[in-house]
Amino acid sequence: MTQQTWLTQEAYDRLRSELDYLTTTGRTELANKIEAAREEGDLKENGGYHAAKEEQGKQEARIRQLADLLRDAKVGEAAASTGVAGPGTVVEVRFQGERETEKFLIGSREDHSAPIDVFSPASPLGGAVTGRKAGEKVTYTLPNGRNASVEIVSVAPYVL
Repeated sequence: MTQQTWLTQEAYDRLRSELDYLTTTGRTELANKIEAAREEGDLKENGGYHAAKEEQGKQEARIRQLADLLRDAKVGEAAASTGVAGPGTVVEVRFQGERETEKFLIGSREDHSAPIDVFSPASPLGGAVTGRKAGEKVTYTLPNGRNASVEIVSVAPYVL
């Protein structure tokens, strides 16, 4: 089962445009580059050809990534104001032992249009707070194996 991703309309449009370019002009340009390198002769020792083929593999992987992301994306609709943290919500947290709070959007890391930090629900912190409400404390495991604790101060729908 794929996880639904929340994107702002601006991010969706930008990623859709990138996908459209890669599947049309991008593929044509790369095919021309491969053909030109192929015409240079012996493919075994043709660095330009191998570099273009590697670039093609990376481009096709990006196309698949974008297609999957956009197919399952929930666009521009912030979560209803239920007070529960999830995609499309801004979560304010206080780390254990800290006075100051930090706010972030739970959404796709591909969404560069948000004026605040964006954490995926698949990230350690994003996953830890997803489904939680203000006042709850949660401990989660960092990528380095250590634990961190946060208190959820507030949860609100994302508004541009």
